[in-house]
Amino acid sequence: MRERVRATVESTGFQRFITAVIVVNAATLGLETSPSVVHAYGPVLALVDHVALYLFVAELLAKLYAQGRAFFRDPWNLFDTAIVGVSLLPTAGGLSVLRALRVLRALRLISTVPSLCRVVSALLTAVPGMTSIVALLSLVLYVAAVMSTKLYGATAPEYFGSLPTSLFTLFQMMTGDAWSDITREVMARHPSAWIFFVVFMLTCTFVVLNLFIAVVVRAMDDDDDDDDRLGRTVLAELAAVRAELAVLREAVPGRESAGAQRE
Repeated sequence: MRERVRATVESTGFQRFITAVIVVNAATLGLETSPSVVHAYGPVLALVDHVALYLFVAELLAKLYAQGRAFFRDPWNLFDTAIVGVSLLPTAGGLSVLRALRVLRALRLISTVPSLCRVVSALLTAVPGMTSIVALLSLVLYVAAVMSTKLYGATAPEYFGSLPTSLFTLFQMMTGDAWSDITREVMARHPSAWIFFVVFMLTCTFVVLNLFIAVVVRAMDDDDDDDDRLGRTVLAELAAVRAELAVLREAVPGRESAGAQRE
């Protein structure tokens, strides 16, 4: 019975069904943000939401029964359990804010779609390599914030009046949001300020941030290389098994013919 449940849960058809339920549930949660839709189809949306939640609970219980203790050793199972568990919490009284967290169920697509799993795994693998880049970026931001506060604090106090304000402004500029407007306002009083801001943008936006992308891409390439090596290993083992079977097939007729000659 347990093996039958395991085969059903791990089947492609079942996984596609759960993926479709997640997509439908995410769509209904989005429709609930429209007052007019809720007024017209509120009971239907609530019914779909409850049915989806019951299906998710049934799926997790089936996986727990089929996998046993191995269920808790899979981080994706724990991820799904946490998301569904949040949806089961009461949404009345002081916990009414948890009702908005139901949309987290859409994140279950990460665990059901293999390509998304690989991307997230690569991102988590790249986290240790990002620590040094984060430290470098923090250092550059701090140095630039101290310099900009001392140089342009009196000129543009709303942007560089204090160290925290300068840090936020430089972070905003690093994302590319209105950095030219801030720069032109400062340049009205300090024409040479463009040198500071251009060097800062080149350093942070085009160098440090690209290092993040490089680390993630390298982690994904390493993951693909591991998959390729695993595939080659499996193919090599299959070839060896086929060769042994061929040798056995050739040996068996020889033994039968030798037995016939002795008789």
